[in-house]
Amino acid sequence: MTPDDVTPEALTPEILTPETLTPAALAAALLDLGAVALRPAAPFTWASGWRSPVYTDNRRVLGDVRLRRAVRDAFARAVRDAGWAPNVVAGTATAGIPHAAWLADALALPMAYVRGSAKAHGTGSRIEGADVGAARVVLVEDLVSTGGSSLAAVEALREAGAEVVGVVALFSYGFPTAATAFAAARVPLVTLTGYDALVAAARARGDVSDADLATLAAWRRDPAAWGR
Repeated sequence: MTPDDVTPEALTPEILTPETLTPAALAAALLDLGAVALRPAAPFTWASGWRSPVYTDNRRVLGDVRLRRAVRDAFARAVRDAGWAPNVVAGTATAGIPHAAWLADALALPMAYVRGSAKAHGTGSRIEGADVGAARVVLVEDLVSTGGSSLAAVEALREAGAEVVGVVALFSYGFPTAATAFAAARVPLVTLTGYDALVAAARARGDVSDADLATLAAWRRDPAAWGR
């Protein structure tokens, strides 16, 4: 998607449905919420130490009833369109858990979630909720950057006996390293929106200048080295 593909009118549909919640419309909604912020002139620093002109906090979606319902329905449609036919929905801890719960309810399926690591007390479980052994599981994530945390959850589910049929995510930066990692893990990834749609929506709204676009493109090409 390029900035020329998006008009301001296409960014704010009156009714949010899986059909109207296009990648551009969802990106614009995330910008409106402050769930995604673009700051090319004053970059953020991620927990990894990377400097970045963009910061994502999709937890803000939880507070918008209209948008979170539209995201739930878009996830459900994505799962159905992919033909995955899961019998368990799992979420990544912690940000993927609420979306997994809403999706599991929409699909009338059991739900589980995957901890970042096994708990140090009690049963020492890493996977909580529904039994995933021998289950066909779709994993729900809110954000994919390098793909490391998502694929660690995939591996935990596989070790528990699950067949992970796919991963759905709200947003992805679209890094080539993530695409390579998901391909190597042999698990399909479907995202509702991503970096290209975000930049296109921001440009259509007049939020970024041509100079900002150049900065955003440079970061995307080499995010680890950018800003050193």
